[in-house]
Amino acid sequence: MHEPLAPARPFSRVLIANRGEIAIRIAQTLRELGIGVVGVRAADDPSPHPAHCDEVVDLGAGPLRDTYLSIERIIAAARETGAEAIHPGYGFLSENAAFARACEEAGIAFVGPPASAIETMGDKISARHAVESRGVATVPGIAEPGLDDAALIAGAERVGFPVLIKPAAGGGGKGMHRVDDAAELPAALAAARREAAAAFGDDTLFIERFVTSPRHIEVQVLADAHGHVIHLGERECSLQRRHQKVIEEAPSPLLTEAQRAAIGQAAVETARSVGYVGAGTVEFIVAGDRPDEPFFMEMNTRLQVEHPVTEMVTGVDLVAEQLRIAAGEPLAIAQEDVVLSGHAVEARLYAEDPAAGFLPTGGTVLDLGWGWGEGVRIDAGVEVGTVVGSSYDPMIAKVIAHGATREQAIDRLRAALRDAHLFGVTTNRGFLRALLAEPTVRVGELDTGFIDREGARIAASGAGAMGEALAVAASAPQRRLPMRLGPWHDDGWRIGGAVGRVARFADGDGVASVRVRAAGAPVDRHAEAQDVDIEVRRADGAVQRWERLQLERPLLVALEGTWVWTRDGDVLVEPPARARRGRGPAEPTLASPMPGTVVALHVEDGAEVAEGQAIVSVEAMKMEHVLRAPVAGVVHVRAGAGEQVQRGQELATVTPTEEAA
Repeated sequence: MHEPLAPARPFSRVLIANRGEIAIRIAQTLRELGIGVVGVRAADDPSPHPAHCDEVVDLGAGPLRDTYLSIERIIAAARETGAEAIHPGYGFLSENAAFARACEEAGIAFVGPPASAIETMGDKISARHAVESRGVATVPGIAEPGLDDAALIAGAERVGFPVLIKPAAGGGGKGMHRVDDAAELPAALAAARREAAAAFGDDTLFIERFVTSPRHIEVQVLADAHGHVIHLGERECSLQRRHQKVIEEAPSPLLTEAQRAAIGQAAVETARSVGYVGAGTVEFIVAGDRPDEPFFMEMNTRLQVEHPVTEMVTGVDLVAEQLRIAAGEPLAIAQEDVVLSGHAVEARLYAEDPAAGFLPTGGTVLDLGWGWGEGVRIDAGVEVGTVVGSSYDPMIAKVIAHGATREQAIDRLRAALRDAHLFGVTTNRGFLRALLAEPTVRVGELDTGFIDREGARIAASGAGAMGEALAVAASAPQRRLPMRLGPWHDDGWRIGGAVGRVARFADGDGVASVRVRAAGAPVDRHAEAQDVDIEVRRADGAVQRWERLQLERPLLVALEGTWVWTRDGDVLVEPPARARRGRGPAEPTLASPMPGTVVALHVEDGAEVAEGQAIVSVEAMKMEHVLRAPVAGVVHVRAGAGEQVQRGQELATVTPTEEAA
């Protein structure tokens, strides 16, 4: 880390225009630098970030446009509290040129780049032209403002298939479509325009050649207002699902030192092309077999979610550097001062259910513990009691591990994920561990389509949810009920020591094997594949007992008197909702697969419907899910359009035709 902030125009107070884990992370650096922390919060926001601030301004209730996205309210909050600067974090207003200008007009420092740079890089067509002027290579394609479908179709023929349709505005993979054949292009263009217009209010499209076996590599840059621009190495972000990053690491296992220097210089030239000031990330697409030919993809004019891996291999606090730059200070380090040490890997912990097609989940965090270990960092946005809903991004924490080698960093990350537990909300934790154990991932043979191809298989290979729940429950003594030990209670004891017993617990689609044995002290637990060992020994040496009670549905399990799950009792772990597998008789009840909002009712109450007919649509986390009639019959609607619903809530029932008759 560098010396504490000592700018020419010091900040005594900074407002964080964000929430969740990034607000907490920024607050940490502000406190270390002795700067007052001002937070903002929406009235109905359950995020714990206010506890990390010295002062918090209530933005009131209402939709995002009236709270975290309201430029007027954020500026007013800064004025009200005397904040001299605003840090936007990421998301929300972080890449909003109008917000940057509003800060400037209000005499408040914006901890980010100039509005002009945000505007240029916010439009992918203008961004391509800007970087090309500095000699930075872009993916071959057709990119001009205002291209109609006919021009795009003609251009695609020249570029050659497969091609990738991309919106000029926005990001996150929305509106992007791969097209392999000319006959598919008109329909794909129409769909891309609809999605781009809905997501970004702009349906401008362009087309690029689709790079086969693509890898997503991005470079962290820092630029001050005095003309100094440096890079801090690259991050590999190829493990994505539907263009959303899942695992990130630094440095990339693909690049040689010479290739690293070349892509870093390309990133520096990209920043110079728009007079960039601040911390930013330049993203490149690289063919796995041609790492010496990186193509510029886009520039994110803000701090990235995955910035911790760069901090861990460089020792540079990127938030502190952002504040120095915003205060008018020149960079404190030169390019030759940047040294990459070891390897770091980050996993994004999402509130989602991999076993149900990665649908968003939700609930209340009832118990929480992180797997701390050597080289491990946790950036979390939840605590016990936090309600995880559908109003905000489903990422609830980032688990990051650093090691001397890539292998050690991955092992430490898997161990941290193994030892973490979060009761009350289904997450992708088991999937992340299984993904990091994949042989191709271990050796660094990555590409951006890997999870989309293999995700279902990897999700199915992960540890059984109930098995891991039982393992974690063993380490929660505050939840235990009194135990019944005695000669008539089977504890698996044998001459030479207890050998344990194996129990099998039904878990929706499968069975989790759980071995409970008395050994070791205190509690040790391991979770691999579908076998979970729980080793328990009481302080007085007595062997703990296990017991189980399985009802038809729901499943009620007691381990050492610990109630692991009940439907309406003290819920610790709720088994994930399972996607229909197309086997067995269809159920006439339609339950919401995720917490969200009913956005459409496709039929009226009492209508006759055919099997497979759309009944109701639920939206959450910008994902829409359509529930269809499982059988032909008469539908009875239980929810209304615009209603907020919970996961598992009954939205409609269908009385089969023969019963209705």
